[in-house]
Amino acid sequence: MTIQSKTTILFTILTAAVFTVLAVIVYYFSNKFAYADFYKRLELRVHIASKYQFEEDHNTTESFKVIQRQYLERLPDEKSHIIPLNEKGQPQPPFPPNLPESYLSRIKIANGGTVFYQYRQEHFAGIYYKDETGNYLVIESAVNKYGGEIIRQLGYILIITLVASVIIIYSVGMYFSQKTFQPFRYITERVRAISEGNLHLRLKRPEGSDELGSLIDTFNIMLDKLSTAFEAQNNFVSHASHEFRTPLTSIIAEADYALTRDRNVEDYKQSLTNIIQQAEKLQRLTKGLLALAQSGFDGKTQRWERIRLDELLFRIRENVTDVEPDNQVSIFLPDLPEQESEISVYGNEELLKVALDNIVLNACKYSGNAPVSIELKLARDKAIIIVTDKGIGIPVNEVKYIYDPFFRASNTGRFEGYGIGMPLTRNIIRMHRGSIDVVSAENQGTTIKISLPIVNDPEKLLKTD
Repeated sequence: MTIQSKTTILFTILTAAVFTVLAVIVYYFSNKFAYADFYKRLELRVHIASKYQFEEDHNTTESFKVIQRQYLERLPDEKSHIIPLNEKGQPQPPFPPNLPESYLSRIKIANGGTVFYQYRQEHFAGIYYKDETGNYLVIESAVNKYGGEIIRQLGYILIITLVASVIIIYSVGMYFSQKTFQPFRYITERVRAISEGNLHLRLKRPEGSDELGSLIDTFNIMLDKLSTAFEAQNNFVSHASHEFRTPLTSIIAEADYALTRDRNVEDYKQSLTNIIQQAEKLQRLTKGLLALAQSGFDGKTQRWERIRLDELLFRIRENVTDVEPDNQVSIFLPDLPEQESEISVYGNEELLKVALDNIVLNACKYSGNAPVSIELKLARDKAIIIVTDKGIGIPVNEVKYIYDPFFRASNTGRFEGYGIGMPLTRNIIRMHRGSIDVVSAENQGTTIKISLPIVNDPEKLLKTD
């Protein structure tokens, strides 16, 4: 069953329930009013009957009879009953049929008050009347035919109205539910029509800023991300195949050159040297790609431990010195805390070394080994590592592409590289629930700011979204 049908049925049931409650209330109070009115008329008649039955004044008696004939409508099957009481106060037969003695006793106990009783369709009203000639029970009976008929007709009308209302409500509900869910059907059909071959298609957003518009915006944003991911994947595969093809082509070419004819030892050495150089490039490229792939893990399979950031920075400078002996890297550690926990983070030390090594080596490489500063600042709940160089910088319009695999800025042609370092670094920093910001200007230098959370509980770090 579709949500549209469920909504229509639920709406119909709820509305029918409300209408049913209202119908029951109307029927109950109408029935109560109809019988209350009938009992009042029956009570009036029993008092009139007692007056002209025992009134000694002939004129007064006749007056009561005239009033009854002219102004009081005779009730259906109306009957009057006078039951005398003996000296002991016991009712004397004959008694009206269908009346229990308990009802006669209640009339006597009421001492002048009206007592009502109903037997099937016949209603009774009785009073206790004291007269000089004795004491009597005066009872009037009648059938409430008109009131009962009105109540029955009202019941039929309410039932018919309820059934008709349910049908109308269901029809109207179905119409409005179709109108309401029509945009969702459009979204479903449109999304089904979109595949990897036409990711450029988008959903048309209706006017207004309601929930439907937000849903369509969310779908369009998701499609944008998917389109970007597919494009990035295609670019990655294209660039990777190109980067792999270049050293492989050189290796094959050198091997073919060496095998085409006999050569002297120097030529063979030169060919082997070229092959080794291209193989080392291929190895570095493969290692970088593997590291980039591994940096996409969730962090739960790697070994996590407490890492002192000041010690980590000094080890990074040692690694940079092994690669670039002429570097001018300086480390600044202002206001070191007394507690080790305040300068430590939880993470994978090897991955963090890879990320920071990339940044510092890039700073040295693209600045020609000009001075590079590494500063560690500590806040209450995070550590900030700032790496600053005075190198060639990055063109302003190209900064947004530095995290794309294999992207290299337009001014880096004379420097060797593969465009893997920054995507790898960002993935590692994200794995550690940190952030990285790059501020750069061409021919002025680059400043990279890395923020890492200081968390005492590694499980809490891994569970943080």
